[in-house]
Amino acid sequence: MAPVVVFAYARRDHLQRTIESLHANPEAASTELYVYCDGPRLAEHRDRVQAVREYVASIDGFASLKPVYRDRNLGLAESIITGVTELLERHDRVIVVEDDLLLSPHFLRYMNDGLTAYAGCNEVASIHGYSLPVAAPLPPTYFLRGADCWGWGTWRRAWKLFRADGAGLLQELRDRHLAKQFDLDGSYPYTRMLEDQIAGRNDSWAIRWHASCFLADKLTLYPGRSLVHNIGHDGSGTHCGDTAMYNQRVALESVPVTPQPLEVSEQARAAIVDFLRLCQPGVGRRLGAWLRRRLKAGA
Repeated sequence: MAPVVVFAYARRDHLQRTIESLHANPEAASTELYVYCDGPRLAEHRDRVQAVREYVASIDGFASLKPVYRDRNLGLAESIITGVTELLERHDRVIVVEDDLLLSPHFLRYMNDGLTAYAGCNEVASIHGYSLPVAAPLPPTYFLRGADCWGWGTWRRAWKLFRADGAGLLQELRDRHLAKQFDLDGSYPYTRMLEDQIAGRNDSWAIRWHASCFLADKLTLYPGRSLVHNIGHDGSGTHCGDTAMYNQRVALESVPVTPQPLEVSEQARAAIVDFLRLCQPGVGRRLGAWLRRRLKAGA
């Protein structure tokens, strides 16, 4: 089993729900668990940070527990970048979870199967556990270009692609005329997210990971049925707003990883573009139509 690292800060209840869902995976007992706890950013966060650390010390049911308590506040981006880098110096692969994800009991099997199946495949940069709640049917598993961040795994060889220089990534996207494709034909503002990271308006490691893999023409494997539900869009997090747009029920059945062509699934990409366009402002009628299609499909 690949080791799992969970990144936490000051949300004890969210973290506990994440750990409990992870523990419900049969593979948990054979899995090394690392929990990286960031230091308090503000004095008023100290009690909440301490509550998280006390809970982490009580976790059991895994092959081993290895907590890492930061003395200072690194922030989400630096915490994840340094933590993943540290772990991939010790291990050849890792599964990464944040403290606001609920996981299917089949999450670890899918992630480990994917990490094993594509370990020697340089075209694949990562395995991802979340899939958007699109209306159209999706393949059992599928590839998209780039990388993602809601319950994912990667290898040492692929993490070497990560580039922290957002300005350099943005310039290459523009020089190679890839901005429209990167933005999924204008359906999602990835380029603007990268611009905001450069300007200091967000602290996203994920947009740089996605851009790094996208520019290297690498693929990420996704499940046709989501194995992850993000509970952080309840207004409790530092980097997530309050929205139900991406809510997804986790699959209660396993998602087998079977061989498939190493190419972007145009079927999945088209369904995702359609969903994201419907989520843009001023598309109430189209959103209603999408919901009706979902209900008709029995989603």
